[in-house]
Amino acid sequence: MLISLIAAIDRNRGIGLQNHIPWRLPADRRRFRQFTMGRHLLMGRKTFESIGKPLDGRVTIVLTRNIGYHPTGCLVAHSLSAALALAQERGETELFVCGGGEIYSQTLPLADRMYLTLVETVAEADAWFPAWNDAEWLTEETAHFDMDAQNPYPFVFCTLSRLTKNVISV
Repeated sequence: MLISLIAAIDRNRGIGLQNHIPWRLPADRRRFRQFTMGRHLLMGRKTFESIGKPLDGRVTIVLTRNIGYHPTGCLVAHSLSAALALAQERGETELFVCGGGEIYSQTLPLADRMYLTLVETVAEADAWFPAWNDAEWLTEETAHFDMDAQNPYPFVFCTLSRLTKNVISV
């Protein structure tokens, strides 16, 4: 099973402020939906609560330490290894990790791929995407976009693949 991180990040790797994305980029939302539709999503409790519901057409796995947490319509895991095993047991071939900062930090060492939207701004943030070592990643695809009527910042869609495949046993 591939583990893919998907995120929109600013120039300082900022991803959120008070459990909300600090910008509105409809093009990024469309890309997120396109890549994740029909897949399993892994997210932390705070990220899930900021969304408020499971996303249609996808299976949401919420990673939380809270044993009593059972959001309607979601699967729950209490450890990263349990979350990975759950997705794999259900036949997932590409698990999408979609936040927040702590979950990205835990999964980056295991990730095979990153789908990033590089937002050309520095936003106020209190959550960040972890730094990665460029030497470990191959940039497979980039697409640059100027701001327009719907997207108030220039941005770059970027797909990176890890150069050395991770072996994960769950």
